[in-house]
Amino acid sequence: MPIKAVLFDFSGTLFRIESTRSWLGAALAAARTTLPDDEFERAAQRLHEVGALPGGTAHPAEVPQHLAELMAVRDVDSARHRAAYTGLAREVPLPDDRLYEALYERHMTPSAWRPYPDAREVLAALRERGIAVGVVSNIGWDLRPVFVDHGLDPYVDTYVMSYRHGVQKPDPRLFTAACEALGVAPGDTLMVGDDRRADGGAASLGCAVHFVDHLPVAERPDGLRPVLGLLEEQPPLTL
Repeated sequence: MPIKAVLFDFSGTLFRIESTRSWLGAALAAARTTLPDDEFERAAQRLHEVGALPGGTAHPAEVPQHLAELMAVRDVDSARHRAAYTGLAREVPLPDDRLYEALYERHMTPSAWRPYPDAREVLAALRERGIAVGVVSNIGWDLRPVFVDHGLDPYVDTYVMSYRHGVQKPDPRLFTAACEALGVAPGDTLMVGDDRRADGGAASLGCAVHFVDHLPVAERPDGLRPVLGLLEEQPPLTL
């Protein structure tokens, strides 16, 4: 059956957050403070290891036991998302307590994110073929300004964000909400993501699923293009 819609994950699929070093540097600048070079490098490394940067790694190297339960449900609402990630950041000593909130605020800014090199090409090609596009994300804040700032919003027909629904992937209700918003059946839909457990939940509804690697932008120049290859043999849809 022809694919009539493609759902995309956000972080690690269409966009990638800046490096931990860049993130920490921006927060320090916003707080008008600095760290000696050696302390800066140590702090950036520890922030990376504990997974304090949302979207920085697919799976953090370590999560403190006292935050494990909160992290498991971090994307259910905005308060838990903030508490989880500021809690992880507080595992790393920093010279100014304001930095923990500054770090969290920084990661929500459009300038902290970069689209993968082929994201625009793929989204534009889907639009040209009359294929509906949705974004389904486990997240605790409104990601739409990121798409607007980077000029990708015109290619997206609907956004389904976990914190607005009170459930997170792989819960099938998120994928169902996206299909309903687009007016398509799950069996006519392809889900593209980087997390086999979370994004793979779409398969329980009958969606086809395609996975990409969660890599830095420079290391994945054409990871989304195979999506177009999956559609090459089907005729363009009639609008």
